[in-house]
Amino acid sequence: MKKDYDLIVIGGGAAGLTASGIGASLGAKTLMVEKHKLGGDCTWYGCIPSKIMLHQAKKASMGVSVPFSDVSRKLHAIRQEIYEDADHPDKFRAMGIEVVEGSASFVDPHTIRVGRGRSPVSDADGGSAKTDNVAINKETEVTGRYIIIATGSQAFVPPISGIDKTPCLTNHTLFDLKELPASMVIVGGGPIGSEMAQAFQRLGTKVSLVDMGDRILPKDPPEMTEILRKRMVQDGVDFHLDVSVDSVEGDHGKVKVNISARNGSGEAGSESKGSGGGDGIRKVLEAEKLLLATGRRVQLDGLNLEAAGVAHTRQGITIDERCRTSKKHIYAIGDVAGRFQFTHMSEHMAKVAATNALLKVPMKMDSKHVPWVTYTDPEVAHVGASRTDLEQKGTRFEVYRFPYSMIDRALTDEESDGWIHVYAKKLTGRILGADITGAHAGELISQYALAMKNGISLKKMADTIYPYPSYALGARRAADQWYIKNQNLTLVKWIRRIFRFQGPLPDLSDPDRIL
Repeated sequence: MKKDYDLIVIGGGAAGLTASGIGASLGAKTLMVEKHKLGGDCTWYGCIPSKIMLHQAKKASMGVSVPFSDVSRKLHAIRQEIYEDADHPDKFRAMGIEVVEGSASFVDPHTIRVGRGRSPVSDADGGSAKTDNVAINKETEVTGRYIIIATGSQAFVPPISGIDKTPCLTNHTLFDLKELPASMVIVGGGPIGSEMAQAFQRLGTKVSLVDMGDRILPKDPPEMTEILRKRMVQDGVDFHLDVSVDSVEGDHGKVKVNISARNGSGEAGSESKGSGGGDGIRKVLEAEKLLLATGRRVQLDGLNLEAAGVAHTRQGITIDERCRTSKKHIYAIGDVAGRFQFTHMSEHMAKVAATNALLKVPMKMDSKHVPWVTYTDPEVAHVGASRTDLEQKGTRFEVYRFPYSMIDRALTDEESDGWIHVYAKKLTGRILGADITGAHAGELISQYALAMKNGISLKKMADTIYPYPSYALGARRAADQWYIKNQNLTLVKWIRRIFRFQGPLPDLSDPDRIL
């Protein structure tokens, strides 16, 4: 039977916007259903507002007076500007996409019921902002030849004792603050917790960061994250690591967070270390606000996936490498698939899903070259395989290192704290992965992502002309280390003999030398 639409996209975040745009560009009759405002988590609660906060906090750390009222005003203004320029429904209607506000649930594998959406995000004045979508006044059913689920994720609130009675912030409410808190306890030392701990501390809040792990950013190498932790300590952040959060209590003016050392042998205070049970020495942290940065959970509520026969777990919708679900005409992309929680991967998955669905061109996700960045100061970035993964798999590789203290541009900018580590094959220079901590690490990691995707070796990078002085030159200098580590004394002796050179032989005794 003929369907109402060629393509129905459920969700208007980064993944849904990209998928809808591709559908329209290919001439597919496309419907996009969004509960709130287009733009999703990245525009309203994640990437954009957090980077605005970090930028303002950076200025504060350099001695610039940054009133929090100005921070709040700029946050809302820039967020709205990005929405108007890139995410407004009129942009997509102009492409021929039908955009409606409402919740979507499956009736059968090809039919969804669209009902009224929930309250939209707040505007800059604290009132209820208009969604700008065409509202659905009553439930209606529509059919689609292909359906893409892109409903994203939401902040996860762990089952801490007392949390149901204690006011707390998540990234969905944090950026609505109108006044700077005097103090804040942040639970969670991942990217969101680390970024916001540094940002609020620099803006003037006394921050205590609590985490069950013995270090922050556990997915990144400890030698890289330690550089960041030391900088955050200098900023004034109070760390409580390797502790359990036993309970919380309080009201809108004051909260108490009860923690205990997990190893049972040390103080539940700054730099607590250890592993074991949650019966260690206890401590109470008091603050004006509590922020939970404890991860995210996929948004499956109300989709009625059982009616469509779409397999899923609590971790997300089950998909293959082409983003197909257990129903081959239904795709899941972005956070809701439970694999990656990055905006750039949401867009990538959207391209994969739309290409497979509409063009029948077999395209698979590129899971080997996924970069990620924590935008603290300094930044922490990664792409490809980690050193730990390579070692556990028994892969033979070399580590090519280069310090920021030898990047001239970093020295001129007084940003000399940091390292570049590249993992590559010794003989060919084929890049397997990279870790960077330092200024502009997020930009530098893209050099290696591009190289890995296109088979560019360290030799080719080293032979490329980079502008001086630039941070990017640091990426080339790291590649130069491939030549240095592959220098052969016997070969040098033969060259010296053949050409009758008179200089001394190079000293190659130190395998970790950096030039």
